[in-house]
Amino acid sequence: MSKAKQAMRPKLAREGFFGRFGYFFVRALANLRQNVFTSVVTVGTITLALLIAALFLLVYVNLEGMAEGWSDKVQVTAYFDREPAPLAVAALKGRVKALPGTSKVAFVTKQEAEKRLRGRLKGQESLLEGISPEVLPASLEIRLDRGHRESAAVASYVAALKQLPGITEVQYGEEWVQRFNTFMNFFRLVGALLGSFLGLAVLFIVSNTIKLTIYARKDELELLGLVGATRFFIKAPFLIEGVLQGALGAVLSLVALFVCYYAFLHNAGNFLSVNPAAEGLSFLPVTHVAALLCGGVLLGFIGSLTSLRRFINV
Repeated sequence: MSKAKQAMRPKLAREGFFGRFGYFFVRALANLRQNVFTSVVTVGTITLALLIAALFLLVYVNLEGMAEGWSDKVQVTAYFDREPAPLAVAALKGRVKALPGTSKVAFVTKQEAEKRLRGRLKGQESLLEGISPEVLPASLEIRLDRGHRESAAVASYVAALKQLPGITEVQYGEEWVQRFNTFMNFFRLVGALLGSFLGLAVLFIVSNTIKLTIYARKDELELLGLVGATRFFIKAPFLIEGVLQGALGAVLSLVALFVCYYAFLHNAGNFLSVNPAAEGLSFLPVTHVAALLCGGVLLGFIGSLTSLRRFINV
């Protein structure tokens, strides 16, 4: 490069990394102030795009939590032809707990089974006239851990359970388990597809919006190139500007999401038959909030980087 071009380059107030970064940061802020309308449009687009993604993520997280709660209802019930003695019950419970996948075991006596039946038929006790506890079988109620609630795992567990002495019948709602697992697999697949599509759509929208802001300042870019500015010197302020816009858009989207969440939480009881707070509806975990903030920064950075390709060779 000629000495004339080197002499025409802008001088930094301070040398070194912090001096250069401070200069680029100040230039990025100046660009934002000079192009208020385009900056507002860009931040608004990022905010709206991330808000859509955050709303989808909020629904997904809460549905996943509800699904986990439903999966806790997967229960295996083993019935005895004769009620075993207390010592035999303790031994059987120990053997059941030793089976892989067992989370919790409870023994239900014939008297307890009758009490439960009467509780479920409250108001219709006449249906139980003449029925004694001896008619109902004693049983073991078994809860499975989360790793053994798939259809194949439950079937394998039931097969091992039937090998224990004294157990004559095992029930676990096979059809319900299969439907539940099918629903969960379909739900995760749809979530992955929609999440991927939404991510690509957001990146496309943000990239093209930032491209418009850079296109409006193409004369500035060309002028900087003519006076001998390096590609990094030209790109750095725009990249920092994109990062700031992405970060601001992410923060605004989270604020809007929290407002929507708070309003829904306190007004859903007026048009829903359930109370969302009582059902455990929760806001996004901290990790997801951090991911959205990082996503906004990355969107702004990648959007600026891809948009600059049209004007500056990388």
